[in-house]
Amino acid sequence: MASVTELYRPLDEAEVGAKHWLTVFTAGMGFFTDAYDLFIIGTVTVLLTPIFHLSTNQISLLNSASLLASVAGALTFGRLMDRLGRKRMYGVEVAILVVGAILTAFAWNFASLFVFRLIVGYGVGGDYATSAVITSEYANKRSRGRLVGSVFAMQGLGLMAGPAIASIFLGAGVPDGIAWRLMLGLGAIPAASVIYLRRKIRETPRFTLSVKGDLATTATTVAWVTGREPSLGGNGSGPAGAASPALSNTNTASSIRVRLTSKPFLLRLIGTAGSWFLLDVAFYGNSVSSPLILKLLQPTGTLLDHTLISLAIFAVAAFPGYWLAVFLMDRIGRKRIQWQGFAIMTAAFALIWLLPDGATAVGVFLPLFAISYFFTEFGPNMTTFVYPSEIFPTSVRGTGDGISAAAGKTGAFLGALLVPHLLTSLGISGVMGVMAGVSALGIALTLVALPEPKGQTLEHASAEIAPEPTLAQVSAR
Repeated sequence: MASVTELYRPLDEAEVGAKHWLTVFTAGMGFFTDAYDLFIIGTVTVLLTPIFHLSTNQISLLNSASLLASVAGALTFGRLMDRLGRKRMYGVEVAILVVGAILTAFAWNFASLFVFRLIVGYGVGGDYATSAVITSEYANKRSRGRLVGSVFAMQGLGLMAGPAIASIFLGAGVPDGIAWRLMLGLGAIPAASVIYLRRKIRETPRFTLSVKGDLATTATTVAWVTGREPSLGGNGSGPAGAASPALSNTNTASSIRVRLTSKPFLLRLIGTAGSWFLLDVAFYGNSVSSPLILKLLQPTGTLLDHTLISLAIFAVAAFPGYWLAVFLMDRIGRKRIQWQGFAIMTAAFALIWLLPDGATAVGVFLPLFAISYFFTEFGPNMTTFVYPSEIFPTSVRGTGDGISAAAGKTGAFLGALLVPHLLTSLGISGVMGVMAGVSALGIALTLVALPEPKGQTLEHASAEIAPEPTLAQVSAR
C-alpha cells in the first residue's frame, strides 16, 4: 500500500514551475513592502524632527514602533495558521499592513503616527509568520531553500526602494511636510497588489494531510502544483494529525507546548528564535538608525548625501548578498551560511570598534560597514527566515515560525530603540563593539542548536516521520 511519502513524492521531486514562482511572487511582494515600510521610517523621522518637534525618545519610539507590534503579529498569525489553516489567514495580514501604511500618510502628530505604525507592524509580523511556511510547504526538497529565500530576498529590493524614493523626493525639492507623507503612503501600493492573489491561494497539501487528514484534497493540490497524480490509497479522509502518529494528534495549546518543549524541538526553537533575535539587534539597530550613524560620521553632510550613501551600501553590498545566499542555499547549506555570516559580521564590527580611525574615517568605516551588510544578507538575515519554516512539524510549524519571528522582531525593536541612545553615549565605535559581541553569540548558537535541513524532505527535516504509516492506515483511523 502506498505510503504518505509517496503521496508527497511528486511535490518533493518536482521541477520548479509556474505554481512555485506564483507563490514566491505572491509572498515576496509582501516582503518588499515590509522592508520598505520598516526602513523608510529612519529617513522620515529626520524630516519630522523639526515639524513634530520630536525628542530623542520619540524618534526611538517611532523607529521601533512597527517592530514591537510585529512581535504580536507574528505570534498571533503563527498560532492561527496552525489552528485555522494557512489559506484562511493568508492575505489578512497584508491587508492590515496596507491600511496601516495609508493611515500613516495622514498622521497629524507624534501620537497618531505612533499608533498607525503599530498597525503597520502588526501586519508585517503576520507576513513573516505566514509567507515562509506557505512557500516551504509547497516547495520541492532540492530547491526549498532557494524558493523560501527568494521570498525573503525581495526585502533587498525594498531596502533599496526606500532610500531611492527618499532621494528622488529630496533631490526634487519636494517640501518636507509633503515628502514624508508620500514616503509612508507609497508603502501601501505593492502590498495591495497581492491581496487578491493571497486570498485565492490553495491550502497547502502538508496542512490538509497532516492536520486535516484530507487525502483527496491533498492529492488534488499536489497534482495542481506538479501536474503529476500522486499515489493514493484509502477513502480520501482521515483524522487530524494522522500523518504524524509519533506526535500528539490534538491541536490544543497544551499539546503545542509539549511538542515545542520536547526533544529535539526545544533546542531547535532556542536556535531559531535566539539567532534571529541576535541578528535583528544588529541588522535593524544599524539599518533603522543609519541616517543617525552617517550624520555622526559626516556632520557636514546633508540628509540627501546620507540617503544616497545608504542606497549605495544597500545596492553594492546588501542586495548581492541576498541573491548569493539564494543561489547557494541548497548547495552549501543553511548552517554554514549562517555561522560564517555571523563570523564575518563579528570581524567587521570589531575592526570598526578597534581600529583608531574605524569609526571616524569615511574611507575605513564605509568599506567595513558594507562588508558587514554583505555577510548579513549572505548569512543570518536570510537563513533565520528560512530555518523555522523547515525544522518544525506541520501541526506546529506556524507556531514555531511565529515564535522565532517574534523573537527576531523583539531584537529588532531593542536595536532600533536603543541604538540612537547608544550613539549619544558611546558613539559609533561603541555601538559597533556591542554589535560585534551580539554577532559572536550568534556563531555559537548556530553551531550548537541548529541542524542542517539541506536536501531533505520537509517531513525528514522537521523530524515529522517516525515511523511512517501507510495511506490505508491514515484512512482507517
